[in-house]
Amino acid sequence: MNAPAIVILGEASLPVARQIQTAIPEAMIYGLATRTQSVDQTYDNFGETVRELFQTGTPILGVCAAGILIRSIAPLLSNKWQEPPVLAIAEDGSAVVPLLGGLQGVNHLARQIAGVLQVAPAITTTGELRFQTTLLSPPPGYELVNPDDAKTFIANLLGGSRVQLIGEAPWIAQSRLPIVPESEAGDNTLRIEILSPNREGVMSSPGPDCLVYQFNPSHPTSPGKLAIIGTGPGSSAWMSPEVKEMLQTATDWVGYKTYLDLVELWRKPSTIRHESDNRVELDRARAALDLAATGRTVAVISSGDPGIYGMAAAVFEVLEQSPQPEWESIEIQVYPGISAMQAAAAQVGAPLGHDFCVISLSDILKSWEAIAGRIAAAAQADFAIAFYNPVSKQRTWQLEKAKEILLQWRSVQTPVILARNLGRPGQTVTVKSLGELASSDADMRTVVLIGSSKTRIVQQQTGKQWVYTPRHYGNSQP
Repeated sequence: MNAPAIVILGEASLPVARQIQTAIPEAMIYGLATRTQSVDQTYDNFGETVRELFQTGTPILGVCAAGILIRSIAPLLSNKWQEPPVLAIAEDGSAVVPLLGGLQGVNHLARQIAGVLQVAPAITTTGELRFQTTLLSPPPGYELVNPDDAKTFIANLLGGSRVQLIGEAPWIAQSRLPIVPESEAGDNTLRIEILSPNREGVMSSPGPDCLVYQFNPSHPTSPGKLAIIGTGPGSSAWMSPEVKEMLQTATDWVGYKTYLDLVELWRKPSTIRHESDNRVELDRARAALDLAATGRTVAVISSGDPGIYGMAAAVFEVLEQSPQPEWESIEIQVYPGISAMQAAAAQVGAPLGHDFCVISLSDILKSWEAIAGRIAAAAQADFAIAFYNPVSKQRTWQLEKAKEILLQWRSVQTPVILARNLGRPGQTVTVKSLGELASSDADMRTVVLIGSSKTRIVQQQTGKQWVYTPRHYGNSQP
């Protein structure tokens, strides 16, 4: 497929076009010659340009009204199997509407663009929304043998029919299709059959009640990949380009459901989600390694940075303690993310501007005695401190105990920052003194920053309050 074309009519659309280009770097910005400057390519006639791009199979991302795109392309619509993706994006970036190209990945493009614009894409494909998969556009390695029967098949699914899966296809098995076991299949049950290279013949004739896919993996024995990625605290704007790219290219996502939900906009319908509870990190790591050993590209997803109380340590712990021969050829890479403490610090200035340390108050993996000892040592050494996991439903007393320890060496006026739901709806950032700190101020979605003895609060005339820790101690300047 050709590189996408971002088509704009005026200079006011250029900022949104540039934002889209950060999500799709290979895209070219086309601008009307008489109304735009500093675009990648100019044109003289909107309709002629859009029709030419459409006929050459170029994805069209129009930062304009949907109507002008539809009227320009309408005379060319004849074969939905060959239509490139066409999307309309509002000039202010408030709406992303996929119009054409459902079989060529238009909804995936819409999710990419909506992710960088931080809006929800206006996806209306009923089957994809309901079943979380696209039967007409299977993942690489799968070919639909009877596409002409798919329209009736999907209509029957939407009408309430159930389906039996014959053969193996993880992208179907992990979807929300109403799959029933063979023992519950009846005469009216639809069928999806997967023909793999080691199976011969078709158990059911292809037709409106039976879709048949031929599975031909290009490199069935190629080494798999395991990407351990950090998505940042919550906002997609805080994710690195390489993390976004890996989210989109992975065949499988593995992680805690809450973290997977935060990046759902970036998931292709063919990408399989493997959800698990937040306390089974080692089991999750083993499952990810086993998946990658089959040749798949697996993304293990952590919020924040995967190397800071994240999944990276869990993966390497499993590699060391339970090595398996099939894991040896896996390509493993860690993709860093913005940590919660960095995001919290940025909201108020630079409270971590000098030496600091990070301590988790959870005593699930280490004793409270060890935690208390580290808090005391950090307080005596005059570090600024970031507390992770300060309070949970079961642990309501550790933050108060930590405060008692800190007050042996810190003033009650020491600045404290409480940052909750960073980058997510309902974000709050509060600055108060150590003496005012209470367990009710925090939960598991809160990161707590404790200033050192040198941390200061700066009040601007506008009323804005900043917190910073000087880069120097004592009276000498750097």
